[in-house]
Amino acid sequence: MKNAAELTTLVKNVLNTAWATREGRVVPEASDLKLGNDAITLDGTVLYADLADSTGLVQGYKNWFAAEVYKCYLMCASEMIRGNGGSITAFDGDRVMGVFIGDSKNSNAAKCALQINYAVTQIINPAIKEKYPTSAYEVKQAVGIDSSSLFVAKTGVRGDNDLVWIGRAANYAAKLCSLRDGNYASVITADVYNKLSESSKYGGNPKQDMWTKFTWQETGLTAYHSSWHWKP
Repeated sequence: MKNAAELTTLVKNVLNTAWATREGRVVPEASDLKLGNDAITLDGTVLYADLADSTGLVQGYKNWFAAEVYKCYLMCASEMIRGNGGSITAFDGDRVMGVFIGDSKNSNAAKCALQINYAVTQIINPAIKEKYPTSAYEVKQAVGIDSSSLFVAKTGVRGDNDLVWIGRAANYAAKLCSLRDGNYASVITADVYNKLSESSKYGGNPKQDMWTKFTWQETGLTAYHSSWHWKP
């Protein structure tokens, strides 16, 4: 462990070193960046898939059962992210972060959210009920999505580091996961909604808008949520 004087030097080096930035064409990995003030910028759509009430799950059920729920949810969410062209950038306990880039990044992320909802309601919960018919547990979750410019840098120390994603999308997507209102499991900002393709916006027969407009009280911004699901 470094002493106070050494830590002071490290902090001053960070604050006094100019940033070297470059535009990203793909979602970066840790090996693409240096530990110094090195960064990649890109326009991306960030998706956070978050398991609801994981504290209650861990405290109220056997540890092995909680582990099974975690694994099933994160496994399915990760498959949907990759299957829709996204890159998995982080796991944080009970949630996973994905980043989408390219011309269809918003539509792909929105479709992914609806497919995660399908996996939970039509696959995971029925499977849990079949395996444990006396259990009242039911997986609940939410997916938050936003799109913005992102500033990506490596943080930590040599041998133990990860990427940090700076930008509105990373912050908003994480916060939108907490807006669980009824059966609305997918939440997107207006910036995402306004760039959706027809197939990611409308569903059913006859076609109808799968997304319902509401005001995000914390920010005063317009957002959209959906209770629809999309079979992978």
